[in-house]
Amino acid sequence: MSPSESAPPSEPADALPAVAPQLRSLRRRASLTLEAAARDAGLSPAHLSRLETGQRQPSLPTLLSLARVYGTTVSELLGEAPTGRDAVVRAADTESTAAGGWTYWPAGAPGRGMQALRVRVPHGSQGDVVRVHPGEEWLYILRGRLRLRLGDTVHRLAPGDSAHFDSLTPHRLAAEDPDGVELLFVHTLLQSPTATLCLGPIQGGTT
Repeated sequence: MSPSESAPPSEPADALPAVAPQLRSLRRRASLTLEAAARDAGLSPAHLSRLETGQRQPSLPTLLSLARVYGTTVSELLGEAPTGRDAVVRAADTESTAAGGWTYWPAGAPGRGMQALRVRVPHGSQGDVVRVHPGEEWLYILRGRLRLRLGDTVHRLAPGDSAHFDSLTPHRLAAEDPDGVELLFVHTLLQSPTATLCLGPIQGGTT
């Protein structure tokens, strides 16, 4: 099942100055046409075009899918400069990025087999985005309450609760509280034959 394209109303293009051109640049770096990239990511060419021109903001499922297709990381899609592969990520060195109404902070180093983010999900944002893809996801609720649908089952998670599931299970998440929800999010494609595509460039190594 491909992600829903009933995205929230678009915001001004200058709300994400780095993301739109970065999406186009990384697609071209991967030598993919708009049509081919959209097909591989489960999007329509028109929707991907709107993302690349800043008319739409990408949701987290869309970012994960495009990162896999382009052989990069969510951080690079968001225009964040590589910080190396240090074991420690300092809060003072991280900057937030907004996309699709969600706010992201990097919580892990690039070039790893897992993508770790701290995510803030506002109420009413992306609740209808359903995603199915290879890999695993792990969520840990820091603040607020999350509604997580896995297949036909709905789970409500409170601070301190976590979920670890196979990403091939159709899933979607939404904030239960008006103030939104903040969570830690870890994603890996290690169950997939194309796992290496999510790792991004390894600093100082061979490609």
